[in-house]
Amino acid sequence: MSVPDRIVHGLKATLVARLCKMIVNGLLLLLLARVLLTPTEYGLLFLAISIVGVAKMFGDLGLSRSAAYYVTKFKEAEPAKVPSVLRIAIQYRLLLLCLVGTLLVVGSGLIATVLDEPELAPVLVIGAGYLVTLSLHSFVGTMFQGFNRVSLTAVIDIVHNVSRLLLVVGFLVLGFGVAGAMAGYLIGALISATIGFVILYIRFYSNYDGTEPTKTLRNRMLRYSVPLTATQAANVVDKRVDTILIGFFLNPVAVGYYVLSKQITEFILVPAGSLGFSVSPTYGEQKATGSLEGGARIYETTLRYVMLLYLPAAVGLFLVAEPAVRLIFGADYLGAVPVLQIFGLYVVFHAITNVTTQSLDYLGRAKDRAIAKGITSIANLLLNLLLIPLYGVVGAAFATLATYGVYTAVNLYIMQAELPLNTRSVVRSIVPIIGISLCMGLVVSWILPYVSGLLMLVLTIFCGVAVWGVLAITIGLLDPHEAVAQLRSSSG
Repeated sequence: MSVPDRIVHGLKATLVARLCKMIVNGLLLLLLARVLLTPTEYGLLFLAISIVGVAKMFGDLGLSRSAAYYVTKFKEAEPAKVPSVLRIAIQYRLLLLCLVGTLLVVGSGLIATVLDEPELAPVLVIGAGYLVTLSLHSFVGTMFQGFNRVSLTAVIDIVHNVSRLLLVVGFLVLGFGVAGAMAGYLIGALISATIGFVILYIRFYSNYDGTEPTKTLRNRMLRYSVPLTATQAANVVDKRVDTILIGFFLNPVAVGYYVLSKQITEFILVPAGSLGFSVSPTYGEQKATGSLEGGARIYETTLRYVMLLYLPAAVGLFLVAEPAVRLIFGADYLGAVPVLQIFGLYVVFHAITNVTTQSLDYLGRAKDRAIAKGITSIANLLLNLLLIPLYGVVGAAFATLATYGVYTAVNLYIMQAELPLNTRSVVRSIVPIIGISLCMGLVVSWILPYVSGLLMLVLTIFCGVAVWGVLAITIGLLDPHEAVAQLRSSSG
């Protein structure tokens, strides 16, 4: 299968999986926020999940990404080393998970006391199990990406998301409360991780005649994991610590506002995440074969389509945030509106990094990205400490937006230094996209005063999408067939 065909195949599979995740998470979000949990319980659940997310970082320390990098590097040139890479990564991961999971169980009471949320302790005990199963699920998915078989990652992701929905809702309906919801998360990840490891062994590990792991290989993997660990730690600060700080300074209801806004942005980011996950291993392969020009053309095409999709999305999100939250989630969650509006621009930055950051790892620039991520994440933490007590969840949202914008700019600079990009061409293509976004925004603004129900909200969004589509096609920016043709020609 050629490079562009493999990208398109992987993109389709990943997009299906992430669309499934978007639908499942949307249903789960709606059921949790509107039906099954109170705002306080909703905030408590996701406060616990944020704490588990921080702990999960220490259960990996960048080893899965390091293993994926070496799998990509060795699978053609030195295939006998691939089983050793997998064994080393699994051994260290299991050891770390045992340590971190035990510490979380032992420290659950202390964490609940510090946050002044006594109901949190039993949820965190179950969360320790979720930490283990989720970490193993993530490991398998990353290994499939290293083998450039992202369609298999899509399979286990679909299993994970569907089983999680059924289990979480089932436990809540049976009356097990927030602890039951966490148990649903745990078992859902366990099911998908088990299936993933079976596939990994049968399809890949057993097909290689491996050698015994050497100290040299182990040291190389550990060294490469250091910058990846720094990047991962910085990601945790950006995505989890702000939620924990809101729980510390404010209350679970405020956590609910913030988490709700972030989850909505995650739905919007599904296409960019799918594309970035699918295409990133290709850059490593292009560099290994000396085809940097082809990699540059692929990235330029990717970036243009990301901007075409997400600049208008940011405008639309800012405009419809209030009626959308009020009509879908209820008046109890209107405190999330200003956060969601600020996150409109954050969506653009995040979409760009979704198609850039993992690509830099496969290009061997993990250390540079880690330095940038570390600095901006420390700045994010300090801004959160300063702004949350003063401005609440809005302060947290602004801190995230400001620091993530800087991080995005640095990633683009590193990518431009690594690949021979035609920067002027990319910048010129953004000008008409801004015009399309403004025209779409004017139409939506004109209709918004007439929005009084859910049906009218849907029609308003549909009108905005229609204006965007017509203008993009008319100007010549939106042509999926041309995008595929560019990918084909860029491979040479």
